[in-house]
Amino acid sequence: MDIDGTITLNGNGMVNLNAISKLRYLVKLGYQVIYVTGRSSIEAFALAVFGGTTHTAIGENGGVIITAPNDFRILADKEKCLQGYDLLRKEIKHVSQKSVFPRMSEVVLERTFDLAHGNQVLTDSGHKLILVDSNYAYHINEIGVNKGTGLETLMKYLQFCKEEVIAIGDSITDIPMFNKTKYSITFESSDETVRNKATHIVKGGNGEGLINAIDLVFEQKASSEII
Repeated sequence: MDIDGTITLNGNGMVNLNAISKLRYLVKLGYQVIYVTGRSSIEAFALAVFGGTTHTAIGENGGVIITAPNDFRILADKEKCLQGYDLLRKEIKHVSQKSVFPRMSEVVLERTFDLAHGNQVLTDSGHKLILVDSNYAYHINEIGVNKGTGLETLMKYLQFCKEEVIAIGDSITDIPMFNKTKYSITFESSDETVRNKATHIVKGGNGEGLINAIDLVFEQKASSEII
């Protein structure tokens, strides 16, 4: 599942403790709870450790998988993203890096310029890079590296098939993750594009939606309609 907008309160980074409690209950039942986020893998792993859930996470929009404090799998080349950043700074005003935890596979920017313009600059230059908006920041990622590819890589490692995984998220960056699973859940407050790609929609925001999503899983499991 995603973190910002899915488990956090008002998008400010503070987690909904009731949602954390629900996730811990899932783990007790034998589920694996894996954060897939645009934040750093370190932040996601720390949340898993202190939140009492599965100690595995995917950060940087799919660019890094972490399974232990010093065990990272990096799926993209940050140097290429830095080249894209240098180009954007030359061509567009007000382009600057966002103050975030260090990244291994991407560059994170403030949301201070037109996203479409930035992507056009990268495309015209021949760089195989893309700017994506996580609603928290703009991210320069290699084309083909996203939450979906990160999740797919981890699913192969854990030997999970798509029918055994439920993806939960609220932003456009979560759609590639939805595409790798049979079941996906988003919220009524999510963008229409996201709602159209999810298999299930629930009410609620600020972490309440996640609680409702988990309740839906239990309900559907009881009726054998979902895993």
